[in-house]
Amino acid sequence: MRNTLVILLLACSTCLFSQDYFLKQYEPYKSGIPSPEEFLGYGIGEYHTRHDRIVRYLEVLAEASDRAQIETYGHTHEQRPLVILRISSAENLGQLETLRERHLEFTNPDTPFRADPDLPVFINLGYNVHGNEPSSSEAALLTAYILVASEDPRVAGYREESVVFLDPTINPDGRDRHTQWANSYRGNPLVSDPQDAEHNEYFPGGRTNHYWFDLNRDWLLAINPESRGKLNWYHTWYPNVVTDFHEMGTQSTHFFEPMKVNGSRDPIMPRENYEDLNELFAGYFVQAHDSLGSLYFTKEVFDGTYPGYGSSYPDLQGGLGLLFEQASSRGHSQKTAYGKITFPFTIRNQLVSGMATVRAAVENKDYLQRYQKEFFTSALRNAAAGRARAYRIPANPDKNRMKAFLDKLLIHRVKVYEDGRGGFVVPAGQPQYRMVQTFFETYRQYRDSVFYDASAWSVANFYNIDYRAERNFRLGEAVTSLKDLFPVTPVEKSEYAYLIDWNDYNAPALLHELQNKGLVLASSFKPFTTRTGGAEKRFGYGTLVLPVQLQSKSPDEVYQLLREAQETHQVPAFGVASGYHLRGIDLGSRYVAPLEQPKAAMLIGEGVRSYEAGEVWHLLDTRVHMPITKIPLRDFGGASLDDYNTLVLVSGRYGFSDREEKKIKDWVSKGNTLVAIAGAAEYAIEKGWVKEKLTEKEQDTTAATERKPYVDAPENLGKESVGGVILQADLDRTHPLAFGYTDSRIPVYKNNEVWLQPSKNPYATVAAYTENPHLDGFLTRENLEDYAQGSASLLVSPLGGGRVVLFADNPNFRGSWYGTNRLFLNALFLGNHIRVPD
Repeated sequence: MRNTLVILLLACSTCLFSQDYFLKQYEPYKSGIPSPEEFLGYGIGEYHTRHDRIVRYLEVLAEASDRAQIETYGHTHEQRPLVILRISSAENLGQLETLRERHLEFTNPDTPFRADPDLPVFINLGYNVHGNEPSSSEAALLTAYILVASEDPRVAGYREESVVFLDPTINPDGRDRHTQWANSYRGNPLVSDPQDAEHNEYFPGGRTNHYWFDLNRDWLLAINPESRGKLNWYHTWYPNVVTDFHEMGTQSTHFFEPMKVNGSRDPIMPRENYEDLNELFAGYFVQAHDSLGSLYFTKEVFDGTYPGYGSSYPDLQGGLGLLFEQASSRGHSQKTAYGKITFPFTIRNQLVSGMATVRAAVENKDYLQRYQKEFFTSALRNAAAGRARAYRIPANPDKNRMKAFLDKLLIHRVKVYEDGRGGFVVPAGQPQYRMVQTFFETYRQYRDSVFYDASAWSVANFYNIDYRAERNFRLGEAVTSLKDLFPVTPVEKSEYAYLIDWNDYNAPALLHELQNKGLVLASSFKPFTTRTGGAEKRFGYGTLVLPVQLQSKSPDEVYQLLREAQETHQVPAFGVASGYHLRGIDLGSRYVAPLEQPKAAMLIGEGVRSYEAGEVWHLLDTRVHMPITKIPLRDFGGASLDDYNTLVLVSGRYGFSDREEKKIKDWVSKGNTLVAIAGAAEYAIEKGWVKEKLTEKEQDTTAATERKPYVDAPENLGKESVGGVILQADLDRTHPLAFGYTDSRIPVYKNNEVWLQPSKNPYATVAAYTENPHLDGFLTRENLEDYAQGSASLLVSPLGGGRVVLFADNPNFRGSWYGTNRLFLNALFLGNHIRVPD
């Protein structure tokens, strides 16, 4: 009862003490350095602060004090700057490069540990990776002011003994989207009713970045510029401690680590990390929050299993990642079971946790330095005892997909070497051995069965990269840059036709560019062998054909457009002098079909899964450079589909009216293509748009229900969900949706419970899970045996004169599934040429 009363008092205390609520305990402050309130013109917590004002305030601190420096480490998709404020003593900042070099000795396993008691500890305070969890960026302003301006002896000691790298807003695009919403609907007086618009954003909400990606899942995958900039910064500094501030449900309290037991049976981060260090720092958080009377919890939820969080990636780099979750006011004030929770109250909890982190790091800096050194030293020991001495990646005809995979290895500072045979070798014995494990190792046994996020992330499978563990290997040249790694031979000019490999990842982008420039290309629906460049060459399913004399442009213009596109996209292309081939079909065959340029639209809005929609948008924008019209569901009733030949539906709660359903079915029946992903595929089947069925388990109605403890219900029910596993599928490579694949077995990502029965039409099941499909991640025996085995991953079903492409899995997951993007792009570029036999 006492704690409850304290929380209520704290929640309203700003009206009594203004900014003293945050700052008083660290008085006095150096004159000439403005507080956040003096700069903003309002007290922290009274409004949500825009990112540009956050950045400007940090610039003002750096201008006003020699205890602060500001740097820009990148820009977002919307060109907002990503900045870090360095805070330390003037002496430390004056020799920061020397300090960095001394600090990096702790990441070098080839030298013995030498204590460096005069070296400051490096702390990275990271805030607001989820844009609509805004309290932490406001706390960042307060923290910056305290650390720069406070003359309190404790804070002066922090400056002497640490360098704090304060990253105020990891996701500026999402934050500003939410800030505009919250401030626009702010009432005066404040409205705490949870049903008020202030507390309920519309699609897509502010959580995600410009393309609706969750940046707290992107540290490993490095798809977005926010993450890539941060990773390059991270590997420059290797901080000892990294914070990751979040918000959670309004009815909750405050969370700090330790987390729940790790899901992996044998986690690759050291036990000392998730046990000893977590418990050590927890003592500081307990003391800080107990002094406030704040309620908190630990150990119950969240896990650090997935290595791509802001709180888990540092654990694989010799640092300590720390997660904080604060109950959110979702605006400025909101009712809870304990009374009102206010924005200032949420901010203060985040401030207190951040300052406790700085204190803990400073008081244990010697321990953190020893730990970091041992972390990288143990990496070499573990590699020597591991099951592989190296991973060899054989040569692959798809050079651009290979290049994208190598890029991910290099950005994580994994050492890669050429093998002298067109492939590559990644040795295990290197400081980044734990990242090597993350990229290549797969797991089937787990300590826990309920995961906060994905349970599978072997990155090589994301890219459909063939690899093999080896104990004997040779290292060639080190790969340090991707520039000119796979030079493409310029296409030779032809007066007859050009052939373009469709198995290159960038081929759809090249096709779109040429179509956009007015050229007409065709696709070969059967393979053939011909002579080009004085040698025989086999061309597979989907090869693009660009006939020269049938264009509206001159042969010189056609050649110039092709050369420009080839230079941009680095796709192999070949000139041929004849349409008569050595083997297989000729260029005039009826199996060579001119391609219609895709005109795509996608439905978005309330009820649509923004992650999946954003992945489609991002793929087409950033890799294919092809526009897609995003039609809000609220406008769909009055929208015309006549200008499109492809419509994409991702997972969502659609609830179409009878009239809207008829509009979609009539449009498809005219010869167009509906692409339905995951939940949308399930919806199309349940609504009877196609004559396909979902896989259902036979229920035994005679079996008695087993009695189980009530307290175990969340865990028992949670493990039945498919949170994220990698399965193997078998492709019909003769089907247009599978054109471009050179192997019939591919890994696919499953994070839903959409199970499709193979079609009764023998030609309609493009991909089916193999007999034993489990490659990586946690999957119950029931889900494996009753659903996965015998189900389809990809179907195409007729609807009138058109077709519906049904994906059971998400082929574009997190922007990183290069291995299955082609299936989706084939649906867009080749879908309208699929004729499903009856």
